Amino acid sequence: MSARNLVIGASGFLGSHVTRTLAARGEPVRALVRATSSRRALADLDAEIVVGDIDDPDSLRAAMRDIDTVYYCVVDARPWLRDPAPLFRTNVTGLRTVLDVAVAAGLRRFVFTSSIATLPIGADLVDEESGAHNWLRRGGAYVRSRVAAEDLVLEYARERGLPAVAMCVANTYGSGDFLPTPHGGFVAAAARGKMPFYIGGVGAEVVGIRDAAEALILAGERGEVGQRYIVSAGFRRTRELLDFAASVTGAPPPRYGVPRAALPVAGAIGELVARLTRKDVRVTRTTMRLMHIMTPLDNAKAVRELGWTPRPIEDAITEAAIFFTSRRRRAESPAGDT
Repeated sequence: MSARNLVIGASGFLGSHVTRTLAARGEPVRALVRATSSRRALADLDAEIVVGDIDDPDSLRAAMRDIDTVYYCVVDARPWLRDPAPLFRTNVTGLRTVLDVAVAAGLRRFVFTSSIATLPIGADLVDEESGAHNWLRRGGAYVRSRVAAEDLVLEYARERGLPAVAMCVANTYGSGDFLPTPHGGFVAAAARGKMPFYIGGVGAEVVGIRDAAEALILAGERGEVGQRYIVSAGFRRTRELLDFAASVTGAPPPRYGVPRAALPVAGAIGELVARLTRKDVRVTRTTMRLMHIMTPLDNAKAVRELGWTPRPIEDAITEAAIFFTSRRRRAESPAGDT
């Protein structure tokens, strides 16, 4: 009999791809979504959809009934918030509620979606054993909430017997990025020829969304309890990704370079605008810093222990570029998306 799987946060970018991959393999999968969540990413899937919330223990217990493996894909990823309370409410407090229910559920594995932001910065290639996190102050409230969340999951694995594995996922790219994610938004703009500038000297660890989903599922099957795994296909300069996205669709690539030294200035201006308007603005000193602060990572542990083989990131950028431009064409057609 196939294992039964629960995806919490199944309507999101990564969660929907985990659900999709499990369904494509013919495995029974239950998808937990909030009542207010859009289900467009799940519309064509053979999955059991249940409604619940990470703040509602009863709905969590019902969702975890008869489940072997839980894939937890919930995160508030808004580092620009002026009030950090929602970050900690979702990323830490809500997570604790889920973990309490999971401990009593008799699971075989609990796969937690963490972030590469929980890893340290180093002079050499960084891996899962490179030491404690060393840039909390510079990372802001968002990074503090992610580090606290991962620490909490590993504490439950050590002290309460939760069979948890933490997956440190890089920036994800691919089709189905409906919102889109902040980094996906740059690719969308480049693919549509609407990205006139690039920021020089900026790069990040990246991974295709389908490969990230596959890594989580492999961790559910083979991951060692209490361990972390880096889920990244490698470090790439942002300009490379934008140029490639434009080449996929034949759009003009970004032409004007902005020096990295301008980022703190832009962030300070954004924070001033936020104070004057009393509205959240995505350009802050923290968000600008997060664009370039991390150092390259080593994914050898995931490759070796999980048998994970990520595709070239160009495959994922191609999928993303086609997804974004095809959605724009449908939206501009007389019939729209309906």
